[in-house]
Amino acid sequence: MERYLEILQVALEAVFANRSRSILTALGIIFGVAAVIAMMAIGNGAQQEILDQMKMVGVNNIVVQARYEKNGSGDDDTEESGVQQQRKQYSPGLTLLDAEGIKEVIPTVKRVSPEVSYETSIIKDGIRQQAKLNGVQPDFFEVFNLTITSGNMFTADQLESGSPVCIIGPAIKSKFFALEDPIGKHIKCGNIWLKVIGVLENRLASLQSSQDLGISDFNNNIYAPIQTVLLRFKDRARINEGSLSNGNQTVIYSGNSVMSFSSSSSSEDDANYHQLDRIVVQVDESANLTSTTQILTKMLNRRHLGVEDFQITVPELLLKQEQRTKDIFNIVLGAIAGISLLVGGIGIMNIMLASVMERIREIGVRRSVGATKRDIIFQFLSEAILISISGGLFGILLGVIMARTIMETTDILTIVSAGSIMISFGVAATVGIVFGYLPARKAAQQDPVTSLRHD
Repeated sequence: MERYLEILQVALEAVFANRSRSILTALGIIFGVAAVIAMMAIGNGAQQEILDQMKMVGVNNIVVQARYEKNGSGDDDTEESGVQQQRKQYSPGLTLLDAEGIKEVIPTVKRVSPEVSYETSIIKDGIRQQAKLNGVQPDFFEVFNLTITSGNMFTADQLESGSPVCIIGPAIKSKFFALEDPIGKHIKCGNIWLKVIGVLENRLASLQSSQDLGISDFNNNIYAPIQTVLLRFKDRARINEGSLSNGNQTVIYSGNSVMSFSSSSSSEDDANYHQLDRIVVQVDESANLTSTTQILTKMLNRRHLGVEDFQITVPELLLKQEQRTKDIFNIVLGAIAGISLLVGGIGIMNIMLASVMERIREIGVRRSVGATKRDIIFQFLSEAILISISGGLFGILLGVIMARTIMETTDILTIVSAGSIMISFGVAATVGIVFGYLPARKAAQQDPVTSLRHD
């Protein structure tokens, strides 16, 4: 053991004796390891963003979004025929009856969450803020994995009677109930007072991610039973005195419900005749997403008299496709980083081979005083490993700095994991062993007599 420690000390002295050459040799490993860590950090960040987005849109969800004409104009890229325009006057839009029908008819559906939302002003103790009032059912919180940290969920009686109660997001709590427990307190939404019965858990999500997925900020919303919003706040499908006086409402009889909508209006809100803004359908298994989407499309087309005033999207499939694209991109980046390590290893081998040729006389002297071939191999292999390991350590430090710089300058999430550090360091050590063995073996095979005569 003492013999090998002496040989290791000789190798260390040789590395420090040729600092410039050793640093230049290690540069390939340094940048290769740094590139691997930075690329894997970007990949981990992209994966984490996808997982966060999956939590926001829920699992196995199909989103049915209401579509309506703005300012009385039709779609920009299509011209509807007179028959289609006439049929469109009689479409009831998205309604609660649609949500009930979906849950009853399609066997692969696990949960159905009808939603209606309005931008309104929130007022309490002289504090005023714009927020979104959402009419939902308990399934909404299950679909989007939202947890109530304090208080309770809506009861069956509150849902059926449209009681003036609500569950608030943590941002609303911080703004209006910073120094008190909001449970049991009242808050004014528009013209109605709602009693707070629950507070949601904080959900971290970037604004860009929320906009990309078409969802609102869960933390800054107020949630009331959907019947409460329709009865006490506003129901776009309800006949009112203004609607009758205008004479431009079409009345639709659907089951036991009576609904009306404006056939033409200059107001965007009047043009939106849908009772609901969207319906989120949760499927029991991912394998049933495509078939359920097809059935859902046919069912809604029939209920809406062939009028496509709704849009169906499957966020999970879109996110999986995005994840696959990012995975391919990360594989390409990882391959490029791996090539950098390979080039660094070849650099080590070339420099060590040149070092062997320069130190032939030294090899001959060591052999003449009793050094074996194994000792020579161990010496030169130790030099290569020392260079690769030191390069790996500096590369890890540089890689972490690069990942941090990328996140701060480009807003790209990067996560440096222990696994990426271990992999890159292991590869660096392996490169030193693999590419250092050939020069070491060449040094050991030198003839001692010929080496001593070498100038």
